[in-house]
Amino acid sequence: MSFSLGIIGLPNVGKSTLFNVLSRAGANVSNYPFCTIDPNIGVVEVPDERLIQVQKIIGSKVALPTVIEFYDIAGLVKGAHKGEGLGNQFLSHIRETAAVLQVVRCFADPSIIHVEGAVDPKRDIELINAELILSDLATIAKKFEGVKSAIKAGDKKILQYMHLLEKIKNELDRGIPARVPLASISHEDCELLTDLSLLTAKPVLYVANVDETGNPDQVREIEQIAKQEGAGVVALCAKLENEIAELPPADAQAYLKEVGLDEAGLSRVIHAGYKLLDLITFFTANTKEARAWAIKRGTTVVNAAGKVHSDMGKGFISAEVIHYKDLIALGSYAGAREKGLLHTEGKTYVVQDGDLILVRFVV
Repeated sequence: MSFSLGIIGLPNVGKSTLFNVLSRAGANVSNYPFCTIDPNIGVVEVPDERLIQVQKIIGSKVALPTVIEFYDIAGLVKGAHKGEGLGNQFLSHIRETAAVLQVVRCFADPSIIHVEGAVDPKRDIELINAELILSDLATIAKKFEGVKSAIKAGDKKILQYMHLLEKIKNELDRGIPARVPLASISHEDCELLTDLSLLTAKPVLYVANVDETGNPDQVREIEQIAKQEGAGVVALCAKLENEIAELPPADAQAYLKEVGLDEAGLSRVIHAGYKLLDLITFFTANTKEARAWAIKRGTTVVNAAGKVHSDMGKGFISAEVIHYKDLIALGSYAGAREKGLLHTEGKTYVVQDGDLILVRFVV
């Protein structure tokens, strides 16, 4: 089970360097705009010590972690919503991802060209948001045009739909991303608007690309913007993280400790990405394999089963569930059964982070 984050930003803010840190895929980081045309895609395993422990206790031959797909998308410039630069490709690639990881340059380096001149995180964020908002406004305008006849006919469902569109449009006209008003309406109303694939409706994680000083003033400015939008923020030095990523694991840990970091940028981005998308992890395991799965918090066990295999969801009978902590405390599946810590659940059970699940189903 994977989820995708699209890495976006102005040209030369450190997107591809960050991508290399996250995926170690060796993307081109040449110092000129548009060096990335087609999105590089890096698949990164999500480290989870719990999976290794589950593998040991169950005796699985292999452990298969969940993964994140990182899309390194071409840099955006003014006029992207009209096709300027690589605008059309840029916008279409964003639509394919579950969330947006927007890299914001905080470091000053005269050897690396900034397409807008001086370093100014607030201006850069506003520029990118403006392009995405203008693209969303164009999408909404087309939708209005397409349902004129239905509106005239007085279709109540369409009228409700258009009322929601008008609400989103009014906020976009004020420069407010769609995810802000969407957060205040019902889940059912949000579902009505999914067909639009609005770019500014996607969750956003701002990555402040700092130098060795940490650029605290710029980071605080980004955090203030993120708070207003309900977005997340991670500050890291992509250049330093790239150096760490090239070291052997033992040396990397020693270096992290030396520079005062508890964990590498990859781990921080993963944790922030999980929080941003409100994801949890559950496990399945047998003697063949132990596997981790990422799902939305609040997912029922029957829907989680469907993520593992469609037949499991369709033919679901029940699920035998034990939490990871109970499994570890007793040291064996049989021991957990003897202690009565295995519980059988029906379709409505809501999966908890760390659950180990055995699904019973008919084909």
